[in-house]
Amino acid sequence: MKFLIVGPGAMGCLFAARLTKAGNEVMLLDHDQQRAERISAQGITVTGVSGDYRVPVTAVAGVHPFTPDFILICAKSTNTREAGESAFSFAGPDTKVVTVQNGLGNIETLETVFGPEKVLGGVTAQGATLLGAGMIRHAGEGETIVGPAGRGGSAAQALAASLSSAGFETRLVDSVEELIWGKLIINVGINALTAVLRVKNGRIAAIHGIRTLMKDAVSEALKVAEAKGIHLPYEEPLEKVLAVCEATKDNVSSMLQDVLKRKRTEIEMINGAIAKEGERLGIPIPVNKTLAYLVQGIQETYQDRVQ
Repeated sequence: MKFLIVGPGAMGCLFAARLTKAGNEVMLLDHDQQRAERISAQGITVTGVSGDYRVPVTAVAGVHPFTPDFILICAKSTNTREAGESAFSFAGPDTKVVTVQNGLGNIETLETVFGPEKVLGGVTAQGATLLGAGMIRHAGEGETIVGPAGRGGSAAQALAASLSSAGFETRLVDSVEELIWGKLIINVGINALTAVLRVKNGRIAAIHGIRTLMKDAVSEALKVAEAKGIHLPYEEPLEKVLAVCEATKDNVSSMLQDVLKRKRTEIEMINGAIAKEGERLGIPIPVNKTLAYLVQGIQETYQDRVQ
């Protein structure tokens, strides 16, 4: 299969490396020409739970003669539209576009770029940390789920088979919204807290007061999901969040990675999205609103930090 991976971050590099290693033809799309050239020259280096290895991967910036079977969007959700538009010229008549991003609204944004019939939604519980250009630490394994299966047809089956052969535990489902909300609530409970405290995922579950904040943030998100008629893909949300903390205990969350690099985070699409939906529905969301304000404040004061 031929894959265009959009975004050379931790997740984009992980998928690019493992899909290439499994024999697929992969191109990595970047917006930074110098970084793309560096990755093309040195390949992608992976360390961690899936072993230590280096894989040659072609990275490009701009338009190139390559028509993939699948475009995999791994960019930050703050850049979804830009990522989709940068990849639009690569899409052929039968190309499917798949998002495995965090937060809400990514599918809808990509549908405005490519059309609803081309876009598949997905979530992944893989954990990875970007160490440098084309260098990642694979910190945790987890399931990857894509759908709706009916929209993708035989292409969705081919995608699942390719991902599975690359070592990603993958399954197809008919309804994606529940999965996206399931991943969102996990991110609500973990990401902002790790970003504020600057600790790895496993640490926040061990601190009594922070664990209480986690519980409250998850509880608020659950109330919003219930009001919207969302059925989550697991029975006990808080226990699920704690299980993910343990499974990815050595992982640096994507939001904390952004804070450490003084980048814009995805807070508006995670805790901020819960706060916005809560306000719209008349549901009090004080904890998620506070966490969103705190991370936004951190972003706005990068240059003013006291060392």
